[in-house]
Amino acid sequence: MMGGIKQEQSDASQQPRASHTGDQQEEPKKRGWPKGKKRKKVLPNGPKAPVTGYVRFLNERREVMRARYPDLPFPEITKRLGAEWTRLATNDKQRYLDEAEREKMQYAQELKEYQQTEAYHITSAKIHDKKIKKDSPSVVVSSSSGSSLTKVSELPSRFDIPIFTEEFLDQNKAREAELRRLRKANIEFEEQNAVLQRHINDMNNAKERLEAELGLDEKRTQALHTHLLAIKHTLVNSLSTVPLPGTGETASLGNLDSYLSRLSGVLEGNPQKHRALLGQLHEVFSHLDSEKL
Repeated sequence: MMGGIKQEQSDASQQPRASHTGDQQEEPKKRGWPKGKKRKKVLPNGPKAPVTGYVRFLNERREVMRARYPDLPFPEITKRLGAEWTRLATNDKQRYLDEAEREKMQYAQELKEYQQTEAYHITSAKIHDKKIKKDSPSVVVSSSSGSSLTKVSELPSRFDIPIFTEEFLDQNKAREAELRRLRKANIEFEEQNAVLQRHINDMNNAKERLEAELGLDEKRTQALHTHLLAIKHTLVNSLSTVPLPGTGETASLGNLDSYLSRLSGVLEGNPQKHRALLGQLHEVFSHLDSEKL
Protein backbone atom coordinates (compact mmCIF):
# COMPACT_ATOMS: atom_id res chain seq x y z
CA MET A 1 0.00 0.00 0.00
CA MET A 2 2.75 2.48 0.88
CA GLY A 3 4.55 1.58 -2.34
CA GLY A 4 1.39 2.40 -4.32
CA ILE A 5 1.05 5.78 -2.61
CA LYS A 6 4.66 6.68 -3.32
CA GLN A 7 4.26 5.66 -6.98
CA GLU A 8 1.15 7.85 -7.35
CA GLN A 9 2.89 10.79 -5.69
CA SER A 10 5.90 10.30 -7.97
CA ASP A 11 3.67 10.30 -11.06
CA ALA A 12 1.84 13.39 -9.86
CA SER A 13 5.10 15.25 -9.16
CA GLN A 14 6.37 14.47 -12.66
CA GLN A 15 3.20 15.75 -14.34
CA PRO A 16 3.95 19.52 -13.79
CA ARG A 17 7.49 18.96 -15.07
CA ALA A 18 6.17 17.45 -18.28
CA SER A 19 3.75 20.33 -18.62
CA HIS A 20 6.60 22.79 -18.02
CA THR A 21 8.69 21.05 -20.68
CA GLY A 22 5.78 21.28 -23.12
CA ASP A 23 5.46 25.00 -22.38
CA GLN A 24 9.15 25.48 -23.13
CA GLN A 25 8.70 23.75 -26.49
CA GLU A 26 5.72 25.91 -27.41
CA GLU A 27 7.38 29.16 -26.27
CA PRO A 28 9.00 29.97 -29.66
CA LYS A 29 5.49 30.34 -31.11
CA LYS A 30 5.07 33.54 -29.06
CA ARG A 31 7.80 35.45 -30.89
CA GLY A 32 7.37 39.21 -31.16
CA TRP A 33 6.29 39.95 -27.57
CA PRO A 34 9.04 41.63 -25.51
CA LYS A 35 10.80 39.26 -23.14
CA GLY A 36 9.87 39.71 -19.51
CA LYS A 37 6.87 41.91 -20.33
CA LYS A 38 3.44 40.59 -19.34
CA ARG A 39 0.43 40.95 -21.58
CA LYS A 40 -2.43 43.00 -20.21
CA LYS A 41 -5.50 41.00 -19.26
CA VAL A 42 -8.70 41.65 -21.17
CA LEU A 43 -11.97 41.10 -19.32
CA PRO A 44 -15.23 40.75 -21.25
CA ASN A 45 -17.38 43.88 -20.91
CA GLY A 46 -14.47 45.60 -19.12
CA PRO A 47 -12.76 48.86 -20.14
CA LYS A 48 -10.44 48.70 -23.12
CA ALA A 49 -6.76 48.76 -22.22
CA PRO A 50 -4.95 51.92 -23.41
CA VAL A 51 -2.27 51.92 -26.09
CA THR A 52 1.13 53.58 -26.01
CA GLY A 53 1.99 56.83 -27.74
CA TYR A 54 3.87 54.93 -30.44
CA VAL A 55 0.85 52.70 -31.18
CA ARG A 56 -1.40 55.77 -31.34
CA PHE A 57 0.98 57.25 -33.91
CA LEU A 58 0.89 54.02 -35.95
CA ASN A 59 -2.91 53.85 -35.89
CA GLU A 60 -3.21 57.47 -36.96
CA ARG A 61 -0.67 57.31 -39.79
CA ARG A 62 -1.27 53.77 -41.10
CA GLU A 63 -4.36 54.60 -43.18
CA VAL A 64 -2.61 57.63 -44.69
CA MET A 65 0.35 55.44 -45.66
CA ARG A 66 -1.97 52.80 -47.14
CA ALA A 67 -3.81 55.40 -49.20
CA ARG A 68 -0.52 56.82 -50.48
CA TYR A 69 1.09 53.43 -51.19
CA PRO A 70 -1.75 50.91 -51.76
CA ASP A 71 0.60 48.17 -53.03
CA LEU A 72 3.03 48.40 -50.12
CA PRO A 73 2.98 45.29 -47.86
CA PHE A 74 2.01 45.63 -44.21
CA PRO A 75 5.51 44.94 -42.77
CA GLU A 76 7.03 47.63 -44.99
CA ILE A 77 4.34 50.12 -43.90
CA THR A 78 5.16 49.40 -40.24
CA LYS A 79 8.87 49.75 -40.97
CA ARG A 80 8.44 53.12 -42.64
CA LEU A 81 6.17 54.37 -39.87
CA GLY A 82 8.76 53.28 -37.30
CA ALA A 83 11.42 55.29 -39.11
CA GLU A 84 9.02 58.24 -39.33
CA TRP A 85 8.42 58.02 -35.56
CA THR A 86 12.19 58.05 -34.96
CA ARG A 87 12.58 61.21 -37.05
CA LEU A 88 9.54 62.89 -35.50
CA ALA A 89 10.23 66.11 -33.61
CA THR A 90 10.11 66.00 -29.83
CA ASN A 91 7.13 68.38 -29.64
CA ASP A 92 5.11 66.31 -32.12
CA LYS A 93 6.04 63.10 -30.30
CA GLN A 94 4.99 64.54 -26.96
CA ARG A 95 1.45 65.08 -28.24
CA TYR A 96 0.97 61.33 -28.69
CA LEU A 97 2.69 60.53 -25.39
CA ASP A 98 0.50 62.99 -23.48
CA GLU A 99 -2.65 61.57 -25.04
CA ALA A 100 -1.52 58.02 -24.14
CA GLU A 101 -0.84 59.08 -20.54
CA ARG A 102 -4.27 60.70 -20.28
CA GLU A 103 -5.92 57.56 -21.67
CA LYS A 104 -3.90 55.42 -19.23
CA MET A 105 -5.16 57.42 -16.26
CA GLN A 106 -8.72 57.23 -17.56
CA TYR A 107 -8.39 53.45 -18.01
CA ALA A 108 -7.13 53.05 -14.43
CA GLN A 109 -10.16 54.95 -13.14
CA GLU A 110 -12.61 52.98 -15.32
CA LEU A 111 -10.98 49.67 -14.32
CA LYS A 112 -11.25 50.57 -10.65
CA GLU A 113 -14.95 51.32 -11.07
CA TYR A 114 -15.49 48.16 -13.13
CA GLN A 115 -13.88 46.01 -10.44
CA GLN A 116 -16.56 47.19 -8.02
CA THR A 117 -19.40 45.91 -10.23
CA GLU A 118 -21.22 42.62 -9.92
CA ALA A 119 -20.37 41.71 -13.52
CA TYR A 120 -16.66 41.76 -12.71
CA HIS A 121 -17.07 39.46 -9.72
CA ILE A 122 -19.19 37.01 -11.70
CA THR A 123 -16.68 36.98 -14.57
CA SER A 124 -13.75 36.56 -12.21
CA ALA A 125 -15.47 33.63 -10.48
CA LYS A 126 -16.14 31.90 -13.81
CA ILE A 127 -12.55 32.40 -14.94
CA HIS A 128 -11.30 31.10 -11.61
CA ASP A 129 -13.44 27.94 -11.82
CA LYS A 130 -12.42 27.18 -15.40
CA LYS A 131 -8.78 27.79 -14.50
CA ILE A 132 -9.00 25.20 -11.70
CA LYS A 133 -10.78 22.62 -13.87
CA LYS A 134 -8.45 23.07 -16.86
CA ASP A 135 -4.95 23.64 -15.50
CA SER A 136 -4.78 22.36 -11.90
CA PRO A 137 -3.40 18.75 -11.66
CA SER A 138 -4.83 16.47 -9.01
CA VAL A 139 -2.98 14.31 -6.51
CA VAL A 140 -4.51 11.13 -5.07
CA VAL A 141 -3.57 10.64 -1.41
CA SER A 142 -4.51 7.64 0.72
CA SER A 143 -5.88 8.28 4.19
CA SER A 144 -4.08 6.94 7.22
CA SER A 145 -6.71 4.28 7.74
CA GLY A 146 -6.59 3.23 4.07
CA SER A 147 -10.39 3.20 3.87
CA SER A 148 -10.81 6.05 1.28
CA LEU A 149 -8.93 8.11 -1.35
CA THR A 150 -9.15 11.93 -1.45
CA LYS A 151 -8.68 14.07 -4.65
CA VAL A 152 -6.92 17.35 -3.83
CA SER A 153 -6.35 20.20 -6.33
CA GLU A 154 -3.39 22.48 -6.23
CA LEU A 155 -3.86 26.10 -5.24
CA PRO A 156 -4.93 28.41 -8.12
CA SER A 157 -2.52 30.72 -9.82
CA ARG A 158 -2.12 34.29 -8.59
CA PHE A 159 -3.38 35.73 -11.86
CA ASP A 160 -6.54 35.09 -13.87
CA ILE A 161 -6.19 34.17 -17.53
CA PRO A 162 -8.64 36.02 -19.83
CA ILE A 163 -10.89 33.87 -21.96
CA PHE A 164 -11.40 35.14 -25.54
CA THR A 165 -14.78 33.90 -26.67
CA GLU A 166 -15.80 33.91 -30.33
CA GLU A 167 -18.46 36.52 -29.60
CA PHE A 168 -15.92 38.80 -27.94
CA LEU A 169 -13.41 38.41 -30.79
CA ASP A 170 -16.08 39.10 -33.43
CA GLN A 171 -17.21 42.19 -31.57
CA ASN A 172 -13.61 43.37 -31.28
CA LYS A 173 -13.03 42.90 -35.01
CA ALA A 174 -16.19 44.84 -35.81
CA ARG A 175 -15.06 47.70 -33.54
CA GLU A 176 -11.63 47.78 -35.15
CA ALA A 177 -13.18 47.91 -38.64
CA GLU A 178 -15.48 50.74 -37.55
CA LEU A 179 -12.52 52.62 -36.05
CA ARG A 180 -10.56 52.28 -39.30
CA ARG A 181 -13.52 53.62 -41.25
CA LEU A 182 -13.91 56.55 -38.86
CA ARG A 183 -10.18 57.33 -39.00
CA LYS A 184 -10.29 57.36 -42.81
CA ALA A 185 -13.34 59.65 -42.80
CA ASN A 186 -11.64 61.87 -40.24
CA ILE A 187 -8.56 62.22 -42.44
CA GLU A 188 -10.73 63.19 -45.42
CA PHE A 189 -12.58 65.78 -43.34
CA GLU A 190 -9.30 67.20 -42.06
CA GLU A 191 -8.01 67.58 -45.63
CA GLN A 192 -11.22 69.34 -46.66
CA ASN A 193 -11.03 71.59 -43.62
CA ALA A 194 -7.43 72.48 -44.50
CA VAL A 195 -8.49 73.51 -48.03
CA LEU A 196 -11.39 75.56 -46.68
CA GLN A 197 -9.13 77.18 -44.11
CA ARG A 198 -6.74 78.29 -46.86
CA HIS A 199 -9.68 79.82 -48.77
CA ILE A 200 -10.82 81.61 -45.61
CA ASN A 201 -7.33 83.00 -45.03
CA ASP A 202 -7.16 84.26 -48.64
CA MET A 203 -10.56 85.93 -48.30
CA ASN A 204 -9.55 87.55 -45.01
CA ASN A 205 -6.38 88.91 -46.60
CA ALA A 206 -8.35 90.28 -49.56
CA LYS A 207 -10.86 91.85 -47.18
CA GLU A 208 -8.08 93.57 -45.25
CA ARG A 209 -6.56 94.95 -48.46
CA LEU A 210 -9.95 96.28 -49.65
CA GLU A 211 -10.62 97.89 -46.27
CA ALA A 212 -7.22 99.59 -46.38
CA GLU A 213 -7.84 100.88 -49.91
CA LEU A 214 -11.32 102.07 -48.93
CA GLY A 215 -9.86 104.00 -46.00
CA LEU A 216 -7.36 105.74 -48.30
CA ASP A 217 -10.13 106.60 -50.79
CA GLU A 218 -12.24 108.10 -48.03
CA LYS A 219 -9.33 110.25 -46.88
CA ARG A 220 -8.69 111.45 -50.44
CA THR A 221 -12.40 112.20 -50.96
CA GLN A 222 -12.55 114.19 -47.75
CA ALA A 223 -9.44 116.15 -48.73
CA LEU A 224 -10.90 116.95 -52.15
CA HIS A 225 -14.19 118.07 -50.61
CA THR A 226 -12.34 120.39 -48.24
CA HIS A 227 -10.33 121.81 -51.14
CA LEU A 228 -13.52 122.35 -53.16
CA LEU A 229 -15.12 124.32 -50.33
CA ALA A 230 -12.00 126.48 -50.07
CA ILE A 231 -12.15 127.26 -53.82
CA LYS A 232 -15.85 128.16 -53.60
CA HIS A 233 -15.24 130.53 -50.69
CA THR A 234 -12.40 132.19 -52.61
CA LEU A 235 -14.50 132.64 -55.76
CA VAL A 236 -17.49 133.97 -53.80
CA ASN A 237 -15.31 136.53 -52.01
CA SER A 238 -13.71 137.62 -55.29
CA LEU A 239 -16.89 137.76 -57.43
CA SER A 240 -19.06 139.45 -54.80
CA THR A 241 -18.34 142.80 -56.49
CA VAL A 242 -19.21 141.56 -60.02
CA PRO A 243 -23.01 141.62 -60.62
CA LEU A 244 -24.60 139.83 -63.56
CA PRO A 245 -25.66 142.14 -66.42
CA GLY A 246 -29.38 142.72 -66.47
CA THR A 247 -30.17 141.15 -63.08
CA GLY A 248 -27.50 142.58 -60.81
CA GLU A 249 -27.18 139.24 -59.03
CA THR A 250 -23.88 138.61 -57.25
CA ALA A 251 -22.14 135.28 -56.40
CA SER A 252 -22.84 133.36 -53.18
CA LEU A 253 -22.22 129.79 -51.90
CA GLY A 254 -25.83 128.90 -52.69
CA ASN A 255 -25.90 130.12 -56.32
CA LEU A 256 -22.21 129.93 -57.34
CA ASP A 257 -22.71 127.20 -59.96
CA SER A 258 -25.70 128.90 -61.66
CA TYR A 259 -23.97 132.30 -61.36
CA LEU A 260 -20.86 131.09 -63.20
CA SER A 261 -22.99 129.34 -65.84
CA ARG A 262 -25.03 132.48 -66.64
CA LEU A 263 -21.94 134.70 -66.54
CA SER A 264 -20.23 132.42 -69.07
CA GLY A 265 -23.33 132.53 -71.34
CA VAL A 266 -23.47 136.34 -71.27
CA LEU A 267 -19.77 136.72 -72.15
CA GLU A 268 -19.83 134.11 -74.91
CA GLY A 269 -23.06 135.56 -76.42
CA ASN A 270 -21.79 139.10 -76.97
CA PRO A 271 -18.19 139.64 -75.82
CA GLN A 272 -17.92 143.03 -77.60
CA LYS A 273 -20.86 144.41 -75.68
CA HIS A 274 -19.45 143.36 -72.31
CA ARG A 275 -15.84 144.41 -72.77
CA ALA A 276 -16.05 146.35 -69.50
CA LEU A 277 -17.24 143.25 -67.67
CA LEU A 278 -14.35 141.23 -69.12
CA GLY A 279 -11.88 143.79 -67.89
CA GLN A 280 -13.44 143.75 -64.42
CA LEU A 281 -13.24 139.94 -64.31
CA HIS A 282 -9.62 140.04 -65.47
CA GLU A 283 -8.81 142.43 -62.66
CA VAL A 284 -10.57 140.23 -60.10
CA PHE A 285 -8.90 136.98 -61.19
CA SER A 286 -5.47 138.57 -61.30
CA HIS A 287 -5.67 139.20 -57.55
CA LEU A 288 -6.69 135.63 -56.70
CA ASP A 289 -4.21 133.66 -54.55
CA SER A 290 -3.22 130.66 -56.71
CA GLU A 291 -2.09 128.73 -53.65
CA LYS A 292 -5.65 128.65 -52.30
CA LEU A 293 -7.02 127.20 -55.55
